[in-house]
Amino acid sequence: MVYQSRQTLGATRARQGRFGRHMIWVLLFGTLLAAIGLFAAWTWRAPDLASTAATNDQQASDSRAFSAPEPAPLATPAPAEPANPQ
Repeated sequence: MVYQSRQTLGATRARQGRFGRHMIWVLLFGTLLAAIGLFAAWTWRAPDLASTAATNDQQASDSRAFSAPEPAPLATPAPAEPANPQ
């Protein structure tokens, strides 16, 4: 069966979709949902970000637990005596 009355389109035109009102609504609702999600995440974590850590005043005492003795200095070899060319 051969179709004689087919409309032919160029490659570029065939790849393009129709830009209609439904696409605008999808873009608007998607952007709105993303903005609401970011705002909700920010408000959920905002009190934690605004408060100061309770352990800031304990840093000096905490660091003493990790105190280690001073490392031994590197022993440098004695300089080699130059060879005496005689």
